[in-house]
Amino acid sequence: MRDDSQYIHDLTAQGEHRQQDFKYEITDAGKLARSVSAFANTVGGRLLIGVRDDGTIAGVKTEEEIYMMTRAAYGCCEPEADINFKTYHVDGRNVVVATIPPATAKPVCAFDDEGHKTAYMRIKDENVVASPVIIEMWKQEQREENVMPYTDTESGLMEMMRLNPHQPLQVISKIAHIKRFLVIKILARLIRYDIVGWEWDGEDFLFYLK
Repeated sequence: MRDDSQYIHDLTAQGEHRQQDFKYEITDAGKLARSVSAFANTVGGRLLIGVRDDGTIAGVKTEEEIYMMTRAAYGCCEPEADINFKTYHVDGRNVVVATIPPATAKPVCAFDDEGHKTAYMRIKDENVVASPVIIEMWKQEQREENVMPYTDTESGLMEMMRLNPHQPLQVISKIAHIKRFLVIKILARLIRYDIVGWEWDGEDFLFYLK
């Protein structure tokens, strides 16, 4: 156990952000798996366990929290996510820092209570359900698909996006009259080739030509 109060206080002063989340306590490994999935699928990050949302130190029972974190990473995620634990003694209390590196094999999915798998990603300080377009992009990267077909379908889709920027997947599919599964594949390729960008508006993923 490390006695490094200043280090933890420096972290809490940053607040929650894309690579940092606070957890007051852990009562549900399944819910915690969402954070593990989100960090692993984005750029990695850390969970400060025993820290309230406002950054104040609550402290935890170290062994119990590490057990729940281990369950979240190895029992509630597929594929299993890497995770590293360090315990710090801060102001007379224990804080566990769980560091999750970015996954090499994406998507890392979290199981819910019914056994359904969902992939999350980290956007600002939120864990967001990943768009099927982003998931397809990860899968294409894993398959090392490096060929970019350009047919009338791709051309028509891009023209539609030029005329109708910043639209969600379902709207693009409807206006372009292209089946949803095919739009997903095309958008994923266009994002990989830096032709299309995306943004999260708080409710949905919007796609646009760059």
